[in-house]
Amino acid sequence: MFRVSTFQPLAALLLCMAVPVAAQTAPASPPASAAGPTQADPPPLDVSVTGGISAPLPIAIPVMPTTAVVSTPAGATDVLGRQLAAVVTADLKNSGLFSPLGPNALKPIDFPEVTAPQFEYWGGTGAQALVQGFVRANGDGTLTVGCYLYDVFSKIELTRQGFVVQPADWRRAAHKCADMVYTRLTGEGPYFDSRVIYVSETGPKDRRIKRLAIMDQDAANHRFLTNGQSIVLTPRFAPNQQSIVYMSYVGDRPAIYIYDIGSGRQRQLVPPGNLTFAPRFSPDGRYVLFSMAVGGNIDIYRVATGGGQPQRLTNAPGIDTGGSYSPDGSQIVFESDRSGGQQLYLMNADGSDQRRISFGGGRYATPVWSPRGDLIAFTKLAGNFRIGIMSPSGGGEKLLTDDWQDEGPSWAPNGRVLMFFRSGQGRNGTADLWSVDLTGVNERKLATPLDGSDPGWGPLRP
Repeated sequence: MFRVSTFQPLAALLLCMAVPVAAQTAPASPPASAAGPTQADPPPLDVSVTGGISAPLPIAIPVMPTTAVVSTPAGATDVLGRQLAAVVTADLKNSGLFSPLGPNALKPIDFPEVTAPQFEYWGGTGAQALVQGFVRANGDGTLTVGCYLYDVFSKIELTRQGFVVQPADWRRAAHKCADMVYTRLTGEGPYFDSRVIYVSETGPKDRRIKRLAIMDQDAANHRFLTNGQSIVLTPRFAPNQQSIVYMSYVGDRPAIYIYDIGSGRQRQLVPPGNLTFAPRFSPDGRYVLFSMAVGGNIDIYRVATGGGQPQRLTNAPGIDTGGSYSPDGSQIVFESDRSGGQQLYLMNADGSDQRRISFGGGRYATPVWSPRGDLIAFTKLAGNFRIGIMSPSGGGEKLLTDDWQDEGPSWAPNGRVLMFFRSGQGRNGTADLWSVDLTGVNERKLATPLDGSDPGWGPLRP
Protein backbone atom coordinates (compact mmCIF):
# COMPACT_ATOMS: atom_id res chain seq x y z
CA MET A 1 0.00 0.00 0.00
CA PHE A 2 1.24 3.45 -0.88
CA ARG A 3 -1.17 6.33 -0.41
CA VAL A 4 -0.77 10.08 -0.56
CA SER A 5 -2.28 12.22 2.20
CA THR A 6 -3.36 15.85 1.90
CA PHE A 7 -2.47 17.57 5.17
CA GLN A 8 -4.31 20.33 7.00
CA PRO A 9 -2.69 22.40 9.81
CA LEU A 10 -1.28 20.73 12.91
CA ALA A 11 -4.50 19.82 14.72
CA ALA A 12 -5.70 17.87 11.70
CA LEU A 13 -2.36 16.10 11.44
CA LEU A 14 -3.14 14.24 14.63
CA LEU A 15 -6.21 12.74 12.98
CA CYS A 16 -4.11 11.07 10.23
CA MET A 17 -6.52 11.83 7.41
CA ALA A 18 -5.50 9.76 4.36
CA VAL A 19 -6.98 10.07 0.88
CA PRO A 20 -6.47 8.03 -2.32
CA VAL A 21 -3.37 8.47 -4.44
CA ALA A 22 -5.26 10.54 -7.00
CA ALA A 23 -5.89 13.29 -4.45
CA GLN A 24 -2.52 15.00 -4.59
CA THR A 25 -3.59 18.64 -4.64
CA ALA A 26 -1.31 20.76 -2.44
CA PRO A 27 -3.19 22.26 0.53
CA ALA A 28 -3.34 25.93 1.31
CA SER A 29 -0.44 27.43 3.24
CA PRO A 30 -0.87 27.80 7.01
CA PRO A 31 -1.84 31.18 8.45
CA ALA A 32 0.83 33.85 8.90
CA SER A 33 0.99 33.16 12.65
CA ALA A 34 2.33 29.68 11.89
CA ALA A 35 4.48 30.54 8.91
CA GLY A 36 5.96 33.78 10.19
CA PRO A 37 5.76 37.22 8.57
CA THR A 38 5.87 37.50 4.81
CA GLN A 39 7.20 40.17 2.50
CA ALA A 40 5.44 41.80 -0.37
CA ASP A 41 6.56 40.31 -3.65
CA PRO A 42 9.38 38.18 -2.18
CA PRO A 43 12.05 37.00 -4.60
CA PRO A 44 11.17 33.58 -6.02
CA LEU A 45 13.00 30.58 -4.60
CA ASP A 46 13.97 28.30 -7.45
CA VAL A 47 16.91 26.28 -8.67
CA SER A 48 18.63 26.67 -12.02
CA VAL A 49 18.77 23.36 -13.85
CA THR A 50 21.31 24.65 -16.35
CA GLY A 51 24.14 25.39 -13.93
CA GLY A 52 24.83 21.86 -12.68
CA ILE A 53 26.78 21.95 -9.43
CA SER A 54 28.16 25.47 -10.01
CA ALA A 55 25.60 27.10 -7.68
CA PRO A 56 23.71 24.44 -5.67
CA LEU A 57 20.94 25.70 -3.40
CA PRO A 58 21.62 25.48 0.37
CA ILE A 59 18.78 23.50 1.96
CA ALA A 60 18.29 22.29 5.55
CA ILE A 61 16.81 18.86 6.30
CA PRO A 62 16.58 18.13 10.06
CA VAL A 63 15.53 14.86 11.66
CA MET A 64 11.83 14.16 11.18
CA PRO A 65 10.27 13.88 14.67
CA THR A 66 7.65 11.35 15.70
CA THR A 67 4.46 11.79 17.70
CA ALA A 68 5.37 8.80 19.85
CA VAL A 69 8.23 6.34 19.74
CA VAL A 70 6.72 3.09 18.45
CA SER A 71 8.50 -0.08 17.40
CA THR A 72 7.73 -1.19 13.82
CA PRO A 73 9.06 -4.00 11.58
CA ALA A 74 11.36 -1.39 9.99
CA GLY A 75 12.61 -0.02 13.33
CA ALA A 76 11.50 2.48 15.94
CA THR A 77 9.78 5.59 14.60
CA ASP A 78 12.38 7.95 16.09
CA VAL A 79 15.16 6.08 14.27
CA LEU A 80 13.11 6.09 11.07
CA GLY A 81 12.75 9.87 11.36
CA ARG A 82 16.52 10.26 11.18
CA GLN A 83 16.82 7.73 8.35
CA LEU A 84 14.07 9.41 6.33
CA ALA A 85 15.83 12.78 6.57
CA ALA A 86 19.12 11.15 5.59
CA VAL A 87 17.62 9.62 2.41
CA VAL A 88 16.02 12.94 1.41
CA THR A 89 19.39 14.61 2.00
CA ALA A 90 21.25 12.07 -0.16
CA ASP A 91 18.71 12.29 -3.00
CA LEU A 92 18.90 16.07 -3.22
CA LYS A 93 22.68 16.11 -2.91
CA ASN A 94 23.07 13.50 -5.65
CA SER A 95 21.03 15.63 -8.04
CA GLY A 96 23.89 18.15 -8.01
CA LEU A 97 21.44 21.03 -7.66
CA PHE A 98 21.34 21.26 -3.86
CA SER A 99 23.83 21.70 -1.05
CA PRO A 100 22.01 20.01 1.84
CA LEU A 101 22.59 20.43 5.54
CA GLY A 102 21.49 17.00 6.70
CA PRO A 103 20.22 15.71 10.04
CA ASN A 104 23.70 15.09 11.45
CA ALA A 105 24.61 18.76 11.09
CA LEU A 106 21.42 20.31 12.50
CA LYS A 107 19.58 20.53 15.78
CA PRO A 108 16.60 18.19 16.18
CA ILE A 109 13.14 19.74 16.08
CA ASP A 110 10.02 19.02 18.11
CA PHE A 111 6.81 17.81 16.49
CA PRO A 112 4.97 21.17 16.77
CA GLU A 113 7.83 22.85 14.86
CA VAL A 114 7.02 20.81 11.74
CA THR A 115 4.34 23.35 10.79
CA ALA A 116 5.82 26.32 12.70
CA PRO A 117 9.51 26.56 11.70
CA GLN A 118 11.94 28.77 13.62
CA PHE A 119 12.93 30.72 10.53
CA GLU A 120 15.47 32.89 12.33
CA TYR A 121 17.47 29.82 13.30
CA TRP A 122 17.29 28.28 9.84
CA GLY A 123 18.31 31.53 8.21
CA GLY A 124 21.37 31.56 10.45
CA THR A 125 22.48 28.21 9.05
CA GLY A 126 22.75 29.72 5.57
CA ALA A 127 19.90 27.57 4.26
CA GLN A 128 17.58 29.17 1.73
CA ALA A 129 15.07 26.33 1.80
CA LEU A 130 13.91 24.03 4.59
CA VAL A 131 12.46 20.50 4.51
CA GLN A 132 10.68 19.39 7.69
CA GLY A 133 8.53 16.37 8.27
CA PHE A 134 7.38 13.73 10.71
CA VAL A 135 6.78 10.00 10.99
CA ARG A 136 3.91 8.36 12.85
CA ALA A 137 2.91 4.73 13.42
CA ASN A 138 -0.76 4.10 12.67
CA GLY A 139 -3.07 1.64 14.38
CA ASP A 140 -3.35 -0.54 11.28
CA GLY A 141 0.39 -1.17 11.11
CA THR A 142 1.14 1.45 8.46
CA LEU A 143 3.28 4.57 8.75
CA THR A 144 2.32 8.13 7.92
CA VAL A 145 5.22 10.29 6.73
CA GLY A 146 4.65 14.03 6.36
CA CYS A 147 6.87 16.29 4.27
CA TYR A 148 6.85 20.13 4.19
CA LEU A 149 8.93 22.54 2.11
CA TYR A 150 9.54 26.13 3.26
CA ASP A 151 11.18 29.24 1.80
CA VAL A 152 13.42 30.43 4.65
CA PHE A 153 13.87 33.98 3.35
CA SER A 154 10.18 34.61 2.71
CA LYS A 155 9.06 32.59 5.76
CA ILE A 156 6.35 30.78 3.85
CA GLU A 157 5.35 27.20 3.14
CA LEU A 158 5.79 26.27 -0.51
CA THR A 159 4.20 22.83 -0.58
CA ARG A 160 3.44 19.78 1.55
CA GLN A 161 2.58 16.15 1.02
CA GLY A 162 1.99 13.04 3.12
CA PHE A 163 2.42 9.34 2.47
CA VAL A 164 0.83 6.30 4.07
CA VAL A 165 3.09 3.30 3.60
CA GLN A 166 3.89 -0.13 4.93
CA PRO A 167 6.98 0.03 7.17
CA ALA A 168 9.03 -1.82 4.56
CA ASP A 169 8.37 1.03 2.11
CA TRP A 170 9.67 3.87 4.31
CA ARG A 171 12.49 4.58 1.83
CA ARG A 172 9.90 5.12 -0.90
CA ALA A 173 8.25 7.78 1.27
CA ALA A 174 11.64 9.49 1.60
CA HIS A 175 12.16 9.39 -2.17
CA LYS A 176 8.66 10.80 -2.72
CA CYS A 177 9.45 13.60 -0.29
CA ALA A 178 12.69 14.38 -2.15
CA ASP A 179 10.78 14.29 -5.45
CA MET A 180 8.28 16.81 -4.08
CA VAL A 181 11.09 19.19 -3.11
CA TYR A 182 13.02 18.69 -6.35
CA THR A 183 9.96 19.22 -8.53
CA ARG A 184 8.75 22.33 -6.66
CA LEU A 185 12.15 24.06 -6.71
CA THR A 186 13.41 23.09 -10.17
CA GLY A 187 10.26 22.80 -12.26
CA GLU A 188 11.55 19.44 -13.51
CA GLY A 189 9.74 16.12 -13.19
CA PRO A 190 10.44 13.70 -10.34
CA TYR A 191 12.78 10.71 -10.58
CA PHE A 192 14.00 9.63 -7.14
CA ASP A 193 11.25 7.04 -6.56
CA SER A 194 12.34 4.74 -9.37
CA ARG A 195 14.27 1.52 -9.89
CA VAL A 196 17.12 0.30 -12.08
CA ILE A 197 17.61 -3.11 -13.65
CA TYR A 198 21.16 -3.92 -14.68
CA VAL A 199 23.71 -6.68 -15.31
CA SER A 200 25.83 -7.49 -12.26
CA GLU A 201 29.25 -8.80 -13.27
CA THR A 202 32.09 -10.60 -11.55
CA GLY A 203 35.21 -12.49 -12.59
CA PRO A 204 37.94 -11.83 -15.23
CA LYS A 205 36.89 -10.23 -18.50
CA ASP A 206 37.23 -13.46 -20.47
CA ARG A 207 35.08 -15.44 -17.98
CA ARG A 208 32.50 -13.00 -16.70
CA ILE A 209 29.57 -14.20 -14.60
CA LYS A 210 26.59 -12.00 -15.43
CA ARG A 211 23.37 -11.86 -13.43
CA LEU A 212 20.26 -9.73 -13.60
CA ALA A 213 20.00 -7.43 -10.60
CA ILE A 214 17.43 -4.86 -9.52
CA MET A 215 17.74 -1.94 -7.09
CA ASP A 216 16.38 1.49 -6.24
CA GLN A 217 17.90 4.39 -8.20
CA ASP A 218 20.15 5.15 -5.21
CA ALA A 219 21.43 1.51 -5.16
CA ALA A 220 19.41 0.56 -2.05
CA ASN A 221 17.16 -2.54 -1.81
CA HIS A 222 19.51 -4.47 -4.09
CA ARG A 223 18.73 -8.05 -5.07
CA PHE A 224 19.74 -10.56 -7.74
CA LEU A 225 17.13 -12.03 -10.08
CA THR A 226 19.17 -14.71 -11.87
CA ASN A 227 21.92 -17.06 -10.67
CA GLY A 228 24.58 -16.41 -13.31
CA GLN A 229 24.44 -19.83 -14.97
CA SER A 230 23.61 -18.09 -18.27
CA ILE A 231 25.00 -14.79 -19.52
CA VAL A 232 22.41 -11.99 -19.58
CA LEU A 233 22.52 -8.67 -21.44
CA THR A 234 20.47 -5.49 -22.06
CA PRO A 235 17.63 -5.79 -19.50
CA ARG A 236 14.79 -3.30 -19.96
CA PHE A 237 11.67 -2.64 -17.86
CA ALA A 238 8.15 -2.99 -19.20
CA PRO A 239 6.17 0.26 -18.85
CA ASN A 240 4.10 -1.31 -16.04
CA GLN A 241 7.34 -2.37 -14.27
CA GLN A 242 5.97 -5.88 -13.69
CA SER A 243 8.31 -7.58 -16.14
CA ILE A 244 11.70 -7.26 -17.79
CA VAL A 245 12.81 -8.12 -21.31
CA TYR A 246 16.44 -9.12 -21.85
CA MET A 247 18.79 -11.26 -23.92
CA SER A 248 20.30 -14.43 -22.51
CA TYR A 249 22.75 -17.01 -23.78
CA VAL A 250 21.03 -20.31 -23.00
CA GLY A 251 22.90 -23.17 -24.63
CA ASP A 252 25.40 -20.63 -26.02
CA ARG A 253 22.75 -19.18 -28.31
CA PRO A 254 21.37 -15.67 -27.71
CA ALA A 255 17.61 -15.40 -27.35
CA ILE A 256 15.13 -12.91 -25.92
CA TYR A 257 13.28 -13.65 -22.69
CA ILE A 258 10.63 -11.94 -20.61
CA TYR A 259 11.05 -12.19 -16.84
CA ASP A 260 8.10 -11.69 -14.49
CA ILE A 261 9.40 -9.82 -11.43
CA GLY A 262 6.64 -10.97 -9.09
CA SER A 263 6.79 -14.70 -9.80
CA GLY A 264 10.37 -15.07 -11.02
CA ARG A 265 9.14 -17.00 -14.07
CA GLN A 266 10.61 -16.37 -17.51
CA ARG A 267 9.67 -17.33 -21.04
CA GLN A 268 11.35 -17.13 -24.41
CA LEU A 269 9.66 -14.46 -26.50
CA VAL A 270 10.71 -15.39 -30.04
CA PRO A 271 10.76 -19.03 -31.17
CA PRO A 272 14.27 -20.52 -31.54
CA GLY A 273 15.94 -20.70 -34.92
CA ASN A 274 17.56 -17.29 -35.43
CA LEU A 275 19.79 -15.11 -33.27
CA THR A 276 17.71 -12.44 -31.48
CA PHE A 277 18.98 -9.60 -29.29
CA ALA A 278 18.70 -5.90 -28.27
CA PRO A 279 15.08 -5.98 -27.01
CA ARG A 280 13.06 -3.02 -25.76
CA PHE A 281 9.35 -2.57 -24.96
CA SER A 282 7.11 -0.15 -26.83
CA PRO A 283 5.76 2.74 -24.68
CA ASP A 284 2.35 1.06 -24.38
CA GLY A 285 3.88 -2.31 -23.52
CA ARG A 286 2.11 -4.09 -26.39
CA TYR A 287 5.23 -4.85 -28.43
CA VAL A 288 8.89 -5.66 -28.04
CA LEU A 289 11.34 -4.17 -30.52
CA PHE A 290 14.39 -6.36 -31.21
CA SER A 291 17.00 -7.36 -33.78
CA MET A 292 17.19 -10.70 -35.53
CA ALA A 293 19.81 -12.24 -37.81
CA VAL A 294 18.32 -13.97 -40.83
CA GLY A 295 20.40 -15.18 -43.76
CA GLY A 296 23.46 -13.16 -42.75
CA ASN A 297 21.55 -9.89 -42.43
CA ILE A 298 20.47 -8.24 -39.18
CA ASP A 299 17.25 -6.23 -39.16
CA ILE A 300 14.90 -4.70 -36.63
CA TYR A 301 11.64 -6.49 -35.90
CA ARG A 302 8.75 -6.11 -33.53
CA VAL A 303 6.62 -8.81 -31.92
CA ALA A 304 3.61 -8.75 -29.63
CA THR A 305 4.53 -9.01 -25.95
CA GLY A 306 2.51 -12.20 -25.73
CA GLY A 307 4.44 -13.72 -28.64
CA GLY A 308 3.48 -14.48 -32.21
CA GLN A 309 4.87 -13.82 -35.66
CA PRO A 310 7.53 -11.06 -35.74
CA GLN A 311 7.12 -8.16 -38.16
CA ARG A 312 10.25 -6.93 -39.94
CA LEU A 313 10.70 -3.15 -39.94
CA THR A 314 14.04 -2.68 -41.72
CA ASN A 315 15.41 -4.37 -44.81
CA ALA A 316 18.84 -2.91 -45.59
CA PRO A 317 22.14 -4.73 -46.10
CA GLY A 318 24.25 -4.82 -42.95
CA ILE A 319 23.36 -4.46 -39.29
CA ASP A 320 20.29 -2.60 -38.02
CA THR A 321 19.93 -2.76 -34.24
CA GLY A 322 19.43 -0.82 -31.00
CA GLY A 323 15.89 0.34 -31.69
CA SER A 324 14.17 2.72 -29.24
CA TYR A 325 10.66 4.16 -29.54
CA SER A 326 9.75 7.82 -29.16
CA PRO A 327 7.55 8.39 -26.06
CA ASP A 328 4.38 8.57 -28.17
CA GLY A 329 5.30 5.37 -30.03
CA SER A 330 5.14 7.01 -33.45
CA GLN A 331 8.86 6.82 -34.35
CA ILE A 332 11.90 4.62 -33.73
CA VAL A 333 15.55 5.61 -33.51
CA PHE A 334 18.11 2.90 -34.31
CA GLU A 335 21.70 2.36 -35.33
CA SER A 336 22.78 1.01 -38.71
CA ASP A 337 26.02 0.52 -40.63
CA ARG A 338 24.28 0.73 -44.02
CA SER A 339 26.33 3.83 -44.85
CA GLY A 340 29.62 2.08 -44.06
CA GLY A 341 29.86 2.84 -40.33
CA GLN A 342 27.56 2.93 -37.32
CA GLN A 343 25.22 5.90 -37.54
CA LEU A 344 21.82 6.84 -36.14
CA TYR A 345 18.62 6.67 -38.14
CA LEU A 346 14.94 7.44 -37.59
CA MET A 347 11.91 5.69 -39.04
CA ASN A 348 8.20 5.64 -38.46
CA ALA A 349 6.86 2.92 -36.18
CA ASP A 350 5.80 0.86 -39.20
CA GLY A 351 9.32 1.01 -40.71
CA SER A 352 8.58 3.69 -43.30
CA ASP A 353 10.56 6.89 -43.99
CA GLN A 354 13.99 5.71 -42.82
CA ARG A 355 16.51 8.57 -42.71
CA ARG A 356 19.92 9.22 -41.19
CA ILE A 357 20.25 11.85 -38.43
CA SER A 358 23.91 11.61 -37.24
CA PHE A 359 26.66 13.18 -39.35
CA GLY A 360 29.43 14.03 -36.90
CA GLY A 361 32.85 12.41 -36.94
CA GLY A 362 33.15 8.91 -35.51
CA ARG A 363 30.49 6.28 -34.98
CA TYR A 364 27.22 6.30 -33.03
CA ALA A 365 25.58 3.45 -31.13
CA THR A 366 23.00 2.47 -28.47
CA PRO A 367 20.49 5.30 -29.11
CA VAL A 368 17.65 5.78 -26.64
CA TRP A 369 14.86 8.32 -26.80
CA SER A 370 14.26 10.64 -23.84
CA PRO A 371 10.96 10.19 -21.93
CA ARG A 372 10.31 13.88 -22.68
CA GLY A 373 10.76 13.28 -26.40
CA ASP A 374 13.13 16.21 -26.87
CA LEU A 375 16.48 14.37 -26.97
CA ILE A 376 18.15 11.16 -28.04
CA ALA A 377 21.07 9.82 -25.99
CA PHE A 378 23.77 7.69 -27.59
CA THR A 379 27.28 6.27 -27.29
CA LYS A 380 29.86 8.14 -29.41
CA LEU A 381 32.79 6.05 -30.63
CA ALA A 382 35.64 8.32 -31.67
CA GLY A 383 38.90 7.27 -30.02
CA ASN A 384 37.22 6.67 -26.66
CA PHE A 385 33.57 5.92 -25.89
CA ARG A 386 31.50 8.86 -24.66
CA ILE A 387 27.87 9.50 -23.74
CA GLY A 388 26.18 12.18 -25.83
CA ILE A 389 22.80 13.70 -26.66
CA MET A 390 21.22 15.26 -29.74
CA SER A 391 17.82 16.40 -30.88
CA PRO A 392 15.65 13.97 -32.87
CA SER A 393 16.48 16.01 -35.96
CA GLY A 394 20.20 15.35 -35.40
CA GLY A 395 21.07 18.87 -34.28
CA GLY A 396 22.54 20.16 -31.05
CA GLU A 397 24.94 17.28 -30.47
CA LYS A 398 26.57 17.48 -27.04
CA LEU A 399 28.97 15.05 -25.38
CA LEU A 400 28.43 14.69 -21.63
CA THR A 401 31.29 12.40 -20.56
CA ASP A 402 34.94 11.93 -21.50
CA ASP A 403 36.45 8.72 -20.20
CA TRP A 404 38.05 5.67 -21.78
CA GLN A 405 34.85 3.66 -22.29
CA ASP A 406 31.42 5.04 -21.37
CA GLU A 407 28.44 3.37 -23.05
CA GLY A 408 24.86 2.17 -22.80
CA PRO A 409 22.92 5.30 -21.69
CA SER A 410 19.51 4.96 -20.06
CA TRP A 411 17.21 7.86 -19.13
CA ALA A 412 15.79 8.76 -15.74
CA PRO A 413 11.98 9.07 -15.74
CA ASN A 414 12.17 12.88 -15.93
CA GLY A 415 14.52 12.97 -18.94
CA ARG A 416 17.14 15.07 -17.15
CA VAL A 417 19.61 12.43 -15.89
CA LEU A 418 21.30 9.52 -17.67
CA MET A 419 22.73 6.32 -16.26
CA PHE A 420 25.46 4.45 -18.15
CA PHE A 421 28.33 2.07 -17.50
CA ARG A 422 32.04 2.82 -17.52
CA SER A 423 34.65 0.14 -18.22
CA GLY A 424 38.25 0.29 -17.08
CA GLN A 425 41.23 -0.61 -19.26
CA GLY A 426 43.06 -3.91 -19.20
CA ARG A 427 42.13 -7.44 -18.27
CA ASN A 428 41.42 -6.46 -14.68
CA GLY A 429 39.48 -3.30 -15.50
CA THR A 430 36.11 -3.06 -13.78
CA ALA A 431 32.72 -2.04 -15.14
CA ASP A 432 30.69 0.33 -12.98
CA LEU A 433 27.39 2.19 -13.16
CA TRP A 434 27.54 5.99 -13.35
CA SER A 435 25.05 8.80 -13.81
CA VAL A 436 25.38 12.24 -15.38
CA ASP A 437 22.90 15.08 -15.84
CA LEU A 438 22.29 17.07 -19.01
CA THR A 439 24.83 19.70 -18.03
CA GLY A 440 27.58 17.07 -18.07
CA VAL A 441 28.81 18.51 -14.76
CA ASN A 442 27.18 16.36 -12.11
CA GLU A 443 28.73 12.94 -12.70
CA ARG A 444 28.70 10.27 -9.98
CA LYS A 445 29.40 6.57 -9.48
CA LEU A 446 26.73 4.26 -8.05
CA ALA A 447 27.74 1.87 -5.28
CA THR A 448 26.81 -1.66 -6.41
CA PRO A 449 27.91 -4.88 -4.66
CA LEU A 450 29.79 -6.08 -7.76
CA ASP A 451 30.66 -4.64 -11.18
CA GLY A 452 27.73 -3.40 -13.23
CA SER A 453 26.78 -2.83 -16.87
CA ASP A 454 23.79 -2.40 -19.20
CA PRO A 455 21.59 -0.29 -16.89
CA GLY A 456 17.91 0.09 -17.66
CA TRP A 457 16.27 2.90 -15.68
CA GLY A 458 12.62 2.20 -15.00
CA PRO A 459 9.64 4.59 -14.95
CA LEU A 460 8.55 6.51 -11.88
CA ARG A 461 6.88 4.13 -9.42
CA PRO A 462 3.16 4.69 -8.72
